[in-house]
Amino acid sequence: MTDPILEHLGPLAPLAGIWEGTKGDDTAPSDDRGVEKNLFRERITFEPLAPVTNHEQILFGLRYATTAWRLEEDSPFHEERGYWMWDGRAKQVLRCFTIPRGMSVLAGGTAMPDSRSFEMMAEIGSPTYGICSNQFLDEEFKTVRYELKVVVHDNDNWSYEEDTQIQIKGQSELFHHIDKNTLTRVEL
Repeated sequence: MTDPILEHLGPLAPLAGIWEGTKGDDTAPSDDRGVEKNLFRERITFEPLAPVTNHEQILFGLRYATTAWRLEEDSPFHEERGYWMWDGRAKQVLRCFTIPRGMSVLAGGTAMPDSRSFEMMAEIGSPTYGICSNQFLDEEFKTVRYELKVVVHDNDNWSYEEDTQIQIKGQSELFHHIDKNTLTRVEL
């Protein structure tokens, strides 16, 4: 039996379920503020949630949780929790999430209900699609822009690429923290 909420999720509908990726690639700041590359595996769970109404705005969405592990380790190095939302009237995809490093992001973009690929972004200081960090991160590793590209390949595979642009204290160039992976459905 199909969840009736899925028909209202627009381009997010194919993501409902549990997904695993085993060939993730992470380029991140190293301990010495240089470049560190890690291969990782991850598990993402997307659960449909009841419609959310903001007066005349109706959002349909997926509650999600992500956990990632370096391939050679048993303890996770990254977790996040949040929501992916669809505003069908405005044709907006939204992703709001927090990570336990003391950061929250609300990213958004335009998509059609049947889109199989879409992009979302957030910028520091934006009153709508923005980024908020704790004091340490703001001073030492200030995230100034977040970009996400999603491609749904078929009903059982999708991929993403994230570019978190960070101004590291004492460095003139932005650091592009890149995460990408292809995920396979393990459960609907």
